[in-house]
Amino acid sequence: MIVPRRVALRFLFPATLAAFTGGALARVAATPREGRPAAPTASGGTGDAFDAFDEMYRGRRIQGRAAPSGAPEVLVDGRPLHLMRCADGGYLTPIDHYQSCPTPLEATRAAVDELGSAPLTRYAAAHGVHPGGSQRGPHT
Repeated sequence: MIVPRRVALRFLFPATLAAFTGGALARVAATPREGRPAAPTASGGTGDAFDAFDEMYRGRRIQGRAAPSGAPEVLVDGRPLHLMRCADGGYLTPIDHYQSCPTPLEATRAAVDELGSAPLTRYAAAHGVHPGGSQRGPHT
């Protein structure tokens, strides 16, 4: 039995495409990332572990530890400070939103620098949530 060329191409093209895509993805997955390797977190998974900290910085007590999820949890004078992970692996806070810091400690220090003597409000713990629980954009 002779298989028509159209039928053969219908099956060969997706198989070839899948083989090349799989090979390319395998090379990407096997390439090590620059910087420190992923380490086990407190929850047992892998991720970027960080050192817990508890120190006085510019008259404020800053603390950081891994939450049960493995994500960093940061407090400034006992109030939670929300940290956001950047695509470059750094961290941002709602207080200092324009500078990516390499570690949660440096992001917390940058937030304290921006705060000056102002107190940290409870809304800094939940980025984007304003009084009354509504989420508002920049123009509302």
